[in-house]
Amino acid sequence: MGIGGDEMGKEQRPRILCLHGFRTSGEILKKQVLKWPDSVLRDVDLVFPDGPFPAQGKSDVEGIFDPPYFEWFQFNKEFTEYTNFDECLAYIEDLMIKQGPFDGLLGFSQGAILSAALPGLQAKAVALTKVPKIKFLIIIGGAKFKSPSVAETAYASPIQCPSLHFLGETDFLKPYGLELLESCVDPFVVHHPKGHTIPRLDEKGLETTTRFLDRIRDVLTGDEEQ
Repeated sequence: MGIGGDEMGKEQRPRILCLHGFRTSGEILKKQVLKWPDSVLRDVDLVFPDGPFPAQGKSDVEGIFDPPYFEWFQFNKEFTEYTNFDECLAYIEDLMIKQGPFDGLLGFSQGAILSAALPGLQAKAVALTKVPKIKFLIIIGGAKFKSPSVAETAYASPIQCPSLHFLGETDFLKPYGLELLESCVDPFVVHHPKGHTIPRLDEKGLETTTRFLDRIRDVLTGDEEQ
């Protein structure tokens, strides 16, 4: 499902594939992102798919958001071993072929970890070889993959595309989000007082997000002119 794409007008909006958190859904992520101001949402075309696998255990959002819940891949307690990871990458590429082309990715939690790794995996021809290059990232509550087999490829080079990072003051992933930030060449950062969640945008967060979207427009315009 998408939002923002029905009234495209003359200026094409960036089309963004939005990857939800572990054991949630595209519909849940959509409800959370729609808390953002219209001034942001009207400038983007967002698509919210479900992950490929039904949740294989209890969801942290049970009682807050209705099921069904999905996951992108499975992992061990230390987050160093992943199951169905190649299937997940193939599923995302298929989504991008069928519903694209997409300009960038937005991800929260598991979806953010995945999103931040995909430009590097794409650059090394490990993933997304049949779709256009990812041009930007929006990372909410993100981190790096810990497994050397993924990390050595995904972060072999700095992440060159512009990226917008949301870092929550009480988010358990914040230290890992800061570590990810060090791998990014062109990062914009929104700090918020909340935990592991998709925050509303305060005045400063809105200003940073607006500057980022302006930067994205410049990137996309430059690509069209080349």
